[in-house]
Amino acid sequence: MESSTRIRILNGESVLSNQQLKDAGLKVTLPRLKILNILENAREKHHSAEDVYKLLIEAGEDVGLATVYRVLTQFESAGLVCRHNFEDGHAVFELSGDNHHDHMVCVDSGKVIEFVDKQIEELQHKIAEAHGYDLIDHNLVLYVKKKK
Repeated sequence: MESSTRIRILNGESVLSNQQLKDAGLKVTLPRLKILNILENAREKHHSAEDVYKLLIEAGEDVGLATVYRVLTQFESAGLVCRHNFEDGHAVFELSGDNHHDHMVCVDSGKVIEFVDKQIEELQHKIAEAHGYDLIDHNLVLYVKKKK
């Protein structure tokens, strides 16, 4: 993915300008800006299309569910968001960024927790090397249950 299509992270928040939308090959439209605003400003980082739609409705925005699906797919194709299909078969989206992280998904609540672990990262490289490969990318998802 080219860096021009990635979301810039400043002070822990993403910043996407109209020019970056254009650079990603997307026309700047009101529905795209509204959906982007939801993704940038929501408390949770991982949203289904339905979640985005509900947040838009709560904010009094008039954007249809089909438009939300279409825009999220366009954002994914442009490299602006990442789609994750976790075990429950339900796709969630998060803004693309330069910071690699892995995920834990609570099997009871569906909550997605991001984490970074240097030891896991190093071990994955060692495993690939031991098998005669260079690790170029990976996606690690741990399915977890809250301890009782």
